[in-house]
Amino acid sequence: MLAVQRAFVLPPLLMEGGSVAIVTAVIALSWRRTPDLQPGKFGLRYGFGSRIVGAAAFLLWNAPDVLIPGYRHHPWFENPLFGKFVPGLSEAARAQPAVRALRAIALAPAAEELFWRAWWMRWLVQDKFLELPLGTYSPLSFWLVALLFGMEHGPQWDVGIATGILYNWWMVRTKSLGDLILVHATTNACLSAYVLTTGKWEYWP
Repeated sequence: MLAVQRAFVLPPLLMEGGSVAIVTAVIALSWRRTPDLQPGKFGLRYGFGSRIVGAAAFLLWNAPDVLIPGYRHHPWFENPLFGKFVPGLSEAARAQPAVRALRAIALAPAAEELFWRAWWMRWLVQDKFLELPLGTYSPLSFWLVALLFGMEHGPQWDVGIATGILYNWWMVRTKSLGDLILVHATTNACLSAYVLTTGKWEYWP
């Protein structure tokens, strides 16, 4: 959907609704065949701690821009590789806050944690990744996943990497996909609330 959006001008409802529909369909069709999504392995053993870690990631994400005005416009962050940190969203994009919040809080955490920490952190250790427990630590997989998780966030790559390190550490600590989804959902819920109350749409996950 992100690639399509770059190539074509889509109505915001179609873009947001399409993203929600695709992620929902993939999870619905695959969860019975995905061991990490089964109740016994999915886990949720550190609910309170996971919420604290998620809130800490939210504070970490916003701290540089709050403490140092103009921080995000440094050439380290705004350049041809990472693009520009552009305040705000279009009026059309802001017209669908409920759908965007649903995607950010309920769907993106599940999809991203399945990709980054349930799959890739283990696949980088060995191809038959399901033979490894969730949260298996390897220096290469730990730091590469944190680096690439951060880089996908464009001009916010620095706080993205820091958040990736925090999330990876929590996966190694808890070995629980459910707790990681809760951490990510908490961060995104805090960011969504921050955006809706301050109007700083550029922070919307």
